[in-house]
Amino acid sequence: MARKPEPGQIPTKDEIMEFIRDFEGGKVTKRDIARAFGVKGPDKVHLKKALRELSEDGILTKDTGHALRPADRLPGVQVVEFAGLNKHGEVLVKPVNFEGGGEMPTIFLKEKKRGRGKGGPALGPGDRALVRLTHIKDEPPVYKASILKVLKPAPRALMGIFHGNENGGRIHPIDKKNRDEYWVDRDDTGGAKDGELVLADPVQSRRGSGPKRARVKERLDDISSAKAISMIAIHAHDIPYEFPEDVIKEAEAAQPVGLGKRADLRDIPLITIDPADARDHDDAIWAEADPDVENKGGWHAIVAIADVAHYVKPESKLDREALKRGNSCYFPDRVVPMLPEALSADLCSLMPGVERACMAVHMWFDAQGRKIRHKFVRGLMKSAANVSYTDAQAAIDGTPNELTEPLLEPVLKPLWGTFKAIMEARSKREPLDLDLPERRVEINDEGHVTGITLRDRFDAHRVVEEFMISANVCAAEEMEKHHLPTMYRVHEEPPMDKLESLRDFLATMDLNLAKGTVMMPRLFNGILHKVKDTPQEHLVNEVVLRSQTQAYYGPDNMGHFGLALPRYAHFTSPIRRYADLIVHRGLIRALKLGKDGMTDLEVEELGAIGEQISNTERRAMAAERDSTDRYLANYLSDHVGEEFVGRITGVTRFGLFVSLEPSGGDGLIPISEIGADFYTLDEAHHRLVGERHGEVFKLGDRVEVKLEEANKFTGGLRLSLVGEGNLPDFVEKGGNRAAKLSRRHDRPKGAKGGKPRRRSGASKPGKPGTSRRKR
Repeated sequence: MARKPEPGQIPTKDEIMEFIRDFEGGKVTKRDIARAFGVKGPDKVHLKKALRELSEDGILTKDTGHALRPADRLPGVQVVEFAGLNKHGEVLVKPVNFEGGGEMPTIFLKEKKRGRGKGGPALGPGDRALVRLTHIKDEPPVYKASILKVLKPAPRALMGIFHGNENGGRIHPIDKKNRDEYWVDRDDTGGAKDGELVLADPVQSRRGSGPKRARVKERLDDISSAKAISMIAIHAHDIPYEFPEDVIKEAEAAQPVGLGKRADLRDIPLITIDPADARDHDDAIWAEADPDVENKGGWHAIVAIADVAHYVKPESKLDREALKRGNSCYFPDRVVPMLPEALSADLCSLMPGVERACMAVHMWFDAQGRKIRHKFVRGLMKSAANVSYTDAQAAIDGTPNELTEPLLEPVLKPLWGTFKAIMEARSKREPLDLDLPERRVEINDEGHVTGITLRDRFDAHRVVEEFMISANVCAAEEMEKHHLPTMYRVHEEPPMDKLESLRDFLATMDLNLAKGTVMMPRLFNGILHKVKDTPQEHLVNEVVLRSQTQAYYGPDNMGHFGLALPRYAHFTSPIRRYADLIVHRGLIRALKLGKDGMTDLEVEELGAIGEQISNTERRAMAAERDSTDRYLANYLSDHVGEEFVGRITGVTRFGLFVSLEPSGGDGLIPISEIGADFYTLDEAHHRLVGERHGEVFKLGDRVEVKLEEANKFTGGLRLSLVGEGNLPDFVEKGGNRAAKLSRRHDRPKGAKGGKPRRRSGASKPGKPGTSRRKR
C-alpha cells in the first residue's frame, strides 16, 4: 500500500495513484482516499485539484458512481464475449467494446457460476455475459471475470416496408444503416400487403448467392399508422414487448391478498390521482390535519403503493423477466409493461372499491412542511376513487363534478393543505427548478396523428409529485437507519467540462454563473429566474438541462443534486420500475414485514442490477423520444413546403439544428442551405460566422424556415432558411401562427411571391438530415 503521509500532509499524485492501484476494497472513491491519508477540511480542495489534474492528464478516470480507476485499467463491470480457450482448457473472454489503446487484456472466466447466471450453460462462441472483473496484474494486463448475468440475445429480426409483386415481393429495411433490399418468395410473404410494415427473418439463399432473402414472420400495420410508428421504436431499441408463456402463467396464477397480519387501511379514503388515460394505478394518497396538539398546524399524510413484492418473488420467472425489462415503456398508443397485465392492470393496480395489498408510509409534517417522523407498514387498502389531474384541479378551483364533490372537503383540501406546507419546506431547499414543456401526441380512433400539443401542467401534478418525493426520501432514510444497502436514485452534480461550456454560453447572453463556489441548484435557479418570461427562457432551460449529469441507479449514495436531497431512493412505482421493487424488498427485510424481502444474493448484486436497470431506463427514454420524433415527422409530412418559426438549438460544423415553435420538432438546416458565404464554427460562442459578410447564426436565434422534408421512417426533418436570416424577437405571430404547428401565414419583408427567398449562390437541397433530441 502507499505510504501514509504525516497528519496535515497532502499526498502527492504518485502516492494517490499507488493507493488506487493497490486498493483492495473494490471500488475506490475520493472519500476512501481522503480517509486513508487523513485529509480533512480545507485540504480536501487540494486533493480534489490533484484528482482533477490526474484526470486531465489521462492518468485517472471515473466510472459510474464516483468510482476511480487508473485509465489503463478496465471498468469493474463489463459486457464480454467468448474469445476461446487457452491451452489449459480455460474459457477466455474479451470486452465487447474495448477502448484501450494498448494491449488487449487477458481475461479468465471463473469456472463457478454466480447470481442470475447460476445453472446456465457455459459460454460458447457468440455468447456474451455481464461480468465483474478482478484485476490480477498490469504487465501484461490480466483479469479474472465473475459472471453476473449471461446475455443471449435472440437473432435480430429484420423490420421493413413490404412491396408486393406477382412473385412475392421485396422488403426495404427501416434501419437507415441497412441499405440492402431483401427478396421474399411467394410462399414466404405471410399474407403481407403492399406498403405494410413487417417483421421478417433473413434466410439463406437456396443457391448460396444472389440477392438477400427474407421470410415475413409478422405483419405489423400500415406504415402511416400510430401502431407502426411505435413498433419501429420498440424494435429499433430491442425492447422486449411479448411475455414468455411461463411468465404469463405465473402472473395469472396470482391471487388477491387477505388482511392477515397486514395493517388495515381499508377505511381510510386513499385516492389515486392520475392522467385521464392512465393504464395502471400504483400510488394512492391521503392527508389530514394532524390531531396531535404538539404539532399545531401540522399534517399527517399517507402514501400507499401497490405491494408488487408480494407477487414478484426473487428469482421467480416474473422477477427475471422484470429485471430483463427494467421498466415499463410508454408510447402514445401503447404501453410495453414491465409486468404482465394480470398484475400491472389488475392485482397490482389500486382500482377504486377493490381491496389491494400495499406498502404504505405514514408521514408527519409540521406547519412549515418539515418532516417530523415517518412509519412504514404493509397493509390492505381500498381506494375511494380514481381522480384525473384535470378533475382534481377543477374541484380545488371551485368547479367540482359528481365524482369530486364528496371528496373535496374530506380528502382533496387536506391534500392541498399538506402540499402547501411541503412546498414551503421545498422553497427553502431550493431544488433545480427547470420549466420544460412536454409534448403530447394526439391520436384518433383510426390510429392517425391529429396533433402535437403541449401537456397541461396543474398544481394537481405537483401535489402527487411532492407526496411521492417525500415517500422516496423516507424509504432511503429507513434503509440507512437499519444499515442495509439499497438501490439509490443518484443524480451527481454537473461535471466541470459541462459547467465551463454552460458558462461560455451564458456569457453570450450577459448571464453569469458564479465560479469558485460550491455548486448548488439555487445557482442555476438564479439564472433561470433572470430569463423567466423572456424569449430566451425555453432555450436557457434546455441548455441548463444539458449541463446536468444523467441520473442512474446504484448502491452507493451520492445524493440527488437536482432535488437538493442528501439521499433518495425510488419507492413509489414498483409496477413500472424494477428499482422500486428492490427498495420494497429492502424495506420488507429491514422491518421484518415478511419472508419475501431482499435476499443476500440481491444484496451482493446491487451494483450489477443498478447497471442493468440504468441501461434499460436509458433505452426506454431513447425509444420514447424516437417515437415522438417519428409521430411528429409523420404529422408534418403533409406540410412539406410550408413555413415555420423556430429557434436555433444546435450549432455544428455541418449546419444548424432548429426547434420549431411551439411543437418542438427538431430539424437540420445543412450548412450548404444557409447561404453563399463560407461559415466557420465559433465553438466558444456557439455560433456560425460568415467569413465574407460577417453574418452570424448563434444558439437561441429566432429564424424562419421552410420544411423541405419530413422523413416518416427516421423522424428526421430537413429545413431551409427563408427570408433574410434571423427574425427579431418582437416580431408578432400573424394569422394562425399560435396554432399547434406554429405555421406561418404572414410573410416578413424580403420574401416575395409566397416562396422562400434563396440567397445568391445557395446550393440545392442536400441529403435528408436527422432530428436531434435535446434531452
